[in-house]
Amino acid sequence: MKKVAVVVQEQPEPFGLGALCEVWAEPYHPEDDNPVFDFVVVTPTPGRLKGRAGFDLVVEHGLEAAADADLVCLVPKTGSIGSAPEVSELLRATHERGAMLFAHCSATFMLGEAGLLDGRRCTTHWRYAAELAERYPAATVDRDVLYVQDGTIVTGAGSAAALDAALHVMRQQFGAQVAATTARRMVVPPHRDGGQAQFIARAVPVCESEALAPLLAWISAHLAEELDVETLARHMHMSGRTFARRFKEETGTTPYSWILGERVRAAQELLELTDHSIDWVASEVGFGNAATLRHHFGRSRGVSPQEYRRTFRTPA
Repeated sequence: MKKVAVVVQEQPEPFGLGALCEVWAEPYHPEDDNPVFDFVVVTPTPGRLKGRAGFDLVVEHGLEAAADADLVCLVPKTGSIGSAPEVSELLRATHERGAMLFAHCSATFMLGEAGLLDGRRCTTHWRYAAELAERYPAATVDRDVLYVQDGTIVTGAGSAAALDAALHVMRQQFGAQVAATTARRMVVPPHRDGGQAQFIARAVPVCESEALAPLLAWISAHLAEELDVETLARHMHMSGRTFARRFKEETGTTPYSWILGERVRAAQELLELTDHSIDWVASEVGFGNAATLRHHFGRSRGVSPQEYRRTFRTPA
C-alpha cells in the first residue's frame, strides 16, 4: 500500500476527515520508522467546500487523482444519502481493479449507493444501522461491531471507530508492531475490546399498559429478588400461563428477557457510578454471582463488566 486517497463532499464530518489524516497523512518519524504514504484529498468539483463546523475546506484535486490509489477512503458528510454519481463511479472502478475501499459512519451509505454492499457484511454508526439495513436489504448489517472487513471493503462504526478500522488496515498491511506504534503516537489503544453495543444509550423500557406498568416499576426496584413467572403472576392475580401470554402481548418480549435486560441495565449504572466489586454488582441486580453477570453482560454489551467500567466509570 503506497497511495491513499480520501474523498470529501460538501459538509464533510470534521472528525472523520481528521482521523483519516492522522493515520494516513503523517510524515516520517525516525523514532517510529513509520510508513509514509502518497496521500491526497479529492472531491468531485475541486475548490472550496462548505464545512459544517464553522470552517470551509479548499480541495485542489478532483476524483481522477484517486484513480490509482491503493486505498480509497470515504469521509462521512451531513446527510447519509445523496452521494455524487461520479463518486459512485470511482468506487465501482476502485473495487473492480482490486484496490481497498474504506468507509465509516454514514459514509457506508455511499458504498450502498454504488451497489457494493450487496451480499456483504458491513457496519455503520448504530444510529443508522436500521436505515442502512432497510435501504440495502441484500447487505448484512452488523450494528454491534466497531469495524468489518469483507474482502477488500472495510466499514467502520461511528466517529472514533474510524481510528479502530484504520488501525486494523494498518495492522493487516504492515503488521502489529507498526499498528501499535501508530496507535501510541495518537495516544489511543491499538485495539479496543468489544463493539458498539457498549456505547448505545438505552432508555429504561417503557410500557404503555396501565395494568403492567406498576408491576414493571416494582420489578425494576426489586431486581435482586427471585423473579420467576409464578411469583410475578401472583402479583397480578393471574395464572402463570395467562401472565406470560399477557406480558408478551403488552411488552413484545418474555418476562425472562425483560428482566434480563433490566438487570444488565442496572449493572451498567452500578459499574459507572460505584467502585464495588463485580460480585457485589451481580448480587445487587439479581445475577447472583460474577460469572453469571459476565456471561449476560458480555452477550448483551459485547465487553466484560471490567472493560465497561474502565471505559465509562464516572469519577467521584
